[in-house]
Amino acid sequence: MKRVTAIDITRGLVMVIMALDHVRDLLHTPALTQNPTDLATTTPAIFMTRWITHLCAPTFVFLSGTSAYLSLRKQNATAETNKTARRFLLKRGLVLILLELTVINFAFWFDIRFQSLMLQVIYAIGGGLVILSVVSKLPAKQVGLIGLMIVFGHNILQLVPAFTNPTAKLLWALFFRTDFFSVSPTFALLVAYPLIPWLGIMLVGYACGQLMERSMEQRKPLLLRIGVGALALFVLLRFLNLYGDPAPWTPQKSGLFTFLSFINVTKYPPSLLYALLMLSLMLVFLAAIDGANNRFTGWLTVYGKVPMFYYILHWYLVHLSMIGMSLLQGYSLADLPSGPLNFGRPPGAGVSLELVYVVWLGLVVLLYPLCKWYGKYKAAHTEIGWLRYV
Repeated sequence: MKRVTAIDITRGLVMVIMALDHVRDLLHTPALTQNPTDLATTTPAIFMTRWITHLCAPTFVFLSGTSAYLSLRKQNATAETNKTARRFLLKRGLVLILLELTVINFAFWFDIRFQSLMLQVIYAIGGGLVILSVVSKLPAKQVGLIGLMIVFGHNILQLVPAFTNPTAKLLWALFFRTDFFSVSPTFALLVAYPLIPWLGIMLVGYACGQLMERSMEQRKPLLLRIGVGALALFVLLRFLNLYGDPAPWTPQKSGLFTFLSFINVTKYPPSLLYALLMLSLMLVFLAAIDGANNRFTGWLTVYGKVPMFYYILHWYLVHLSMIGMSLLQGYSLADLPSGPLNFGRPPGAGVSLELVYVVWLGLVVLLYPLCKWYGKYKAAHTEIGWLRYV
């Protein structure tokens, strides 16, 4: 089956955007003390810098499902090769979880004692692939239906009261609800991406793989219609303010801030309205660039073909940039704080939003030749099995 380059382009775009959020998190002066989407304290520029990066996680998760479908439906696939492909999904999912717990969490904190553990998007994708390796035995339409039921229904679980039993609370967080656990004075766990809400998005993406099998002329208008329809449904449900997001929109001090309130949807865990808004924008972009072949799409494809390599490397570069910033501002390595869920930025260190954008663009440019080299190396060395996982 011919590779669908629109998937690589879309994934490349959100990977570039993703780095902006992480640079802002670690370098922007107010990031340590202020919520960028809190309309009482934010500015439109800070809000939109954070909001645009909401596109990233659902796109990663959705397209992971789509890619899994396409890998299972390769031309001339047999029952045995499908079994092998499902086994690969299982192993890849387990490898991603292992990377999240080790290499990626070290990139977050630079703490050799591992006093902090944060389960983010790689945990959600890894766990989703493990489950998908089983449910992919079902017809794609049934898998998609299960995914839609999760996406549309999991907000009902907000009504479940918080558990007091520590084990029950942890299990509920791992699967359903974002939560923080101060396990001891020297260890903390943050479950930022509970598995099931994100699994719903992955399963819908898996079912969408059927659409991506069609010719470009057939799928482009379908992608656009589905994207516009999802966006219209978002507007309707958001306007009604009855269901789909735990944070209703409210009139604000100006029309602009009222609009920001309207689009200020909940990511942790991903609400129905968050999923509708972000996935609708992704589908519209996917339709717009399907079949495009120019310097910009070629540039994005370089990043999109090596997502895990980019993801791991960019976190280390962002964290090193934060340390470099702190040293340039007069702090010493001894001034870098440590402890559970502490990135290590000294209080007072930081740069303006304008410099955040400069650093972000510099990191993205720096990563380009590295990703291009790795993409070529990976394509030329298919006999090296572990390259399939990174």
